[in-house]
Amino acid sequence: MPAAADIERARERLAGVARVTPVYRSETISRLAGRDVHLKAENLQRTGSFKIRGAVNKLSTLGKAQRAAGVVAASAGNHAQAVAWAAREAGVGATIFVPQDAAMAKVEATKGYGAEVRMVGQGIEEALAEARKLSEETGAGFVHPFEDETVVAGQGTIGLELAEQVTAETVLVPIGGGGLAAGIGLALRASAPRTKVVGIRAARDAFALADGIAVKEPGELTGPLLEEVLDDVVEVSPDGIAQAIVLLLERTKLLVEGAGAVGIAALLAGKIAGDGPVAVVLSGGNIDASTLIEVVRYGVTTAGRHLVVRTSVPDRPGELLKLLQLVAEERVNVLSVEHRREGVDIPVGATGIDLTLLTRDEAHCEALLDQMRGWGYEVERLR
Repeated sequence: MPAAADIERARERLAGVARVTPVYRSETISRLAGRDVHLKAENLQRTGSFKIRGAVNKLSTLGKAQRAAGVVAASAGNHAQAVAWAAREAGVGATIFVPQDAAMAKVEATKGYGAEVRMVGQGIEEALAEARKLSEETGAGFVHPFEDETVVAGQGTIGLELAEQVTAETVLVPIGGGGLAAGIGLALRASAPRTKVVGIRAARDAFALADGIAVKEPGELTGPLLEEVLDDVVEVSPDGIAQAIVLLLERTKLLVEGAGAVGIAALLAGKIAGDGPVAVVLSGGNIDASTLIEVVRYGVTTAGRHLVVRTSVPDRPGELLKLLQLVAEERVNVLSVEHRREGVDIPVGATGIDLTLLTRDEAHCEALLDQMRGWGYEVERLR
């Protein structure tokens, strides 16, 4: 088991390499949560996530023979980038195995740092198996994303920084394989023993959005550590994660990936006990652009700022214009109009219309739907 001294030594190795990331108090999120909320912005770390800490710490302990043979790792993306970057800086070759559906932004960044990337399997477990196999065949150093005491110690340096940067009743940490939460928990047990540490998991149906923590279970090393250092573990939904990403982007100007936003999702869902100050670890910001577009669209829709409504109008000239004019009088902007002329739900002599509208909030959506019914239109809310 890593000790507090191991984490202190890791901090010494990381000095001048990993950034001491800032902690920001968010007035908006504090108000929404009803308590002080501080954000540990590891999304601003080198390579865009906390993973650089464990990777650099691990590579610094490899022997000459392992360095000569290179290093091997497996990851859904963030660990891949971190190992690739650390290997490049150390002058060591790196081969990284990633799942076939890994976010392309992370894959391309890993290649950009000079690593050879091999895409295998459906999930992290298959990638890990292939990485271990290559390590055994070639003698290359295997850098596990969480089942390694040196990696855990590197991640634990975040806990040392938090203890110095903010006084928090509770610290919220994402859980995938458990290396981050275990390391932070060990550090805080030594440096701020009164602070509670709560792990946040993504529900299984949120794995696509929170790919950075899409691990079925913590490992043999991290599992017992988590039982020792965590005060609680909660789970969050994909809806909550999406809304947290949008909130962080819009109100704090911080771009955070799904795995990094789970703490905010848990906090806003009322799943975190207590009313004292909370520090939330935003573990990474490497979100694929196409995923971000989907998340923002979904987030603004669930917040009531996009309304998609289905109705029909008489199939006569001017009827659609009449509907749009009525909508415009309600100070609603029309984002798109789609005609539907075929379908069993369209009355004879009518044209089906799907409208995507820009609204202010959920109350505005409901008021507009009531108004449209008052105008004599049958309406169905699609989103």
